[in-house]
Amino acid sequence: MRIDKILSNMGYGSRKEVKKLLKEGAVQVDGVPVKDAKQHVDVNEQEVTVHGEVVEYKEFVYLLMHKPPGVISATEDDVHETVIDLLEHEDLIFEPFPVGRLDIDTEGLLLLTNDGHLSHQLLSPKKHVPKKYYAHVRGRVTEEDIEAFRKGVVLDDGYETKPAELTILRRGETSEIELILTEGKFHQVKRMFEAVGKKVTYLKRTEMGPLTLGDLELGEYRELTDAEVQQLKEYRVEV
Repeated sequence: MRIDKILSNMGYGSRKEVKKLLKEGAVQVDGVPVKDAKQHVDVNEQEVTVHGEVVEYKEFVYLLMHKPPGVISATEDDVHETVIDLLEHEDLIFEPFPVGRLDIDTEGLLLLTNDGHLSHQLLSPKKHVPKKYYAHVRGRVTEEDIEAFRKGVVLDDGYETKPAELTILRRGETSEIELILTEGKFHQVKRMFEAVGKKVTYLKRTEMGPLTLGDLELGEYRELTDAEVQQLKEYRVEV
């Protein structure tokens, strides 16, 4: 890859700014100053430094975020704060985007990446990637609801959902539940409970495929480990 593209991709400035760095002799490849912006470098075999600092090149970024309520799952918006607004500059330079979406008032696990191929794989209906949610539901959730969800319920637009695994954690005027879905229709969790005469008052996604939210605080995010990225790429569901 061209040295100017490597450096601009890694946030060292625009092509013009990178050319200035090269001209000043600030860039070295394997200890040798490089001034030609067109020079090709093997990022896997050669060491690039800028002012003596090693450039750790990577093509893709994979971020696990605990999305807060009130923030939308989009790359830009004229009214609301987006999940992209929560990122540091060092991650923004990769231009990541959310994989799927969580409603504005829903919190929890959200994956952001610039790896379009992996995003497509995870969102493909054929993949059946399970997503686990924790929710507060107004109304007493019953064994009948568990059975209805297991069979699939008909939503307000006539769509019949795929089977879902509902677990009751606490029954009462407000029940606490966990729900595992393998699809992601618009407002699906809320609409499924509406189909059985109940209302979701709090919703949080805790798992997606092999990923878990862990102890990330609201608004925090971290980079996936190499092992987690590999797990995602190899993830398969027996259907």
